[in-house]
Amino acid sequence: MPETEVNKNNVNILKVNSILMKILGNIKKVIRGKDEVIRLILTGFISQGHILINDIPGVGKTVLSKSLARSIKGNFNRIQFTPDLLPADIIGTYVYNQKEVDFIFRPGPVFTNILLCDEINRGTPRTQSSLLEAMEEYQVTVERKTFKLPVPFFVIATQNPLEQAGTYPLPEAELDRFFMSVEIGYPDEDSELRIMNDQIIIHPLESLRPVVDVEEVCFVQNEIKKIFIEPTVKKYILALVNATRFHPNLAIGSSPRGSLYLQRGAQAVAAIHERDYVIPDDLKKIFISILKHRIILTPQAKLTGLTPIKILENILGDTIIPK
Repeated sequence: MPETEVNKNNVNILKVNSILMKILGNIKKVIRGKDEVIRLILTGFISQGHILINDIPGVGKTVLSKSLARSIKGNFNRIQFTPDLLPADIIGTYVYNQKEVDFIFRPGPVFTNILLCDEINRGTPRTQSSLLEAMEEYQVTVERKTFKLPVPFFVIATQNPLEQAGTYPLPEAELDRFFMSVEIGYPDEDSELRIMNDQIIIHPLESLRPVVDVEEVCFVQNEIKKIFIEPTVKKYILALVNATRFHPNLAIGSSPRGSLYLQRGAQAVAAIHERDYVIPDDLKKIFISILKHRIILTPQAKLTGLTPIKILENILGDTIIPK
């Protein structure tokens, strides 16, 4: 690929990668043995997307979120979703101020940099939908007045796949708002031993210090948009997405948002690997995580034991990279 063509957008890839490596290295001091998961979360973060984590309790979802917030010197809020949680508990509400003899807006926990929505599927559909505007437009509207959210704004939502009682499955429209869906999983034996040793006296999160600031994060989020994507790589994205739309075992394939997220995610992966251009392998690293929650299997496919991951793996293996 000609160097002039790759660098024509003048992306400062060395500075971008330096900032990303600082964040990655800092989080790894707390989250042991999950480098690939951290990279996926970081990919979503710098792509200005949001992450849905489907996993059992106790594998480090909250700790990972707090580690990211502390690494960037950002604000962190956590919302524990329950059936009685109301939209006003998330976005805020107007309260009467006796001193000023007027109603003033009291912001909710959504006004932060890193927002952890714990067990989001325990909230009612009305409460879940209160996040849609925030996630898509980085703003909330209360009483016909719009309030901008802090920048950067990043949602990490969690679901416990084992608990079904008292839960409200996320609708497709809300699932599509999430940049990617990931699982953390159990640590290996060596990593778990390191976790045990790390926390004998104090939790390592307590001593974690910021390594970058929010201004540097905003710089990275803007710079990765300049990373070059060759036209044949864009055709590869379209080929992968179209394969989900016409697959015999899928009732619904990926929306155009899936194509956009694959493009932006591939740019982020390239930046993490200190490249100012995208290669097909960048797409392969994120393809399943970005699309697996955007597709719906046919009833027949479910009966035969097929899963979204298995179908996407087959699509990835069968789709030819355009020359």
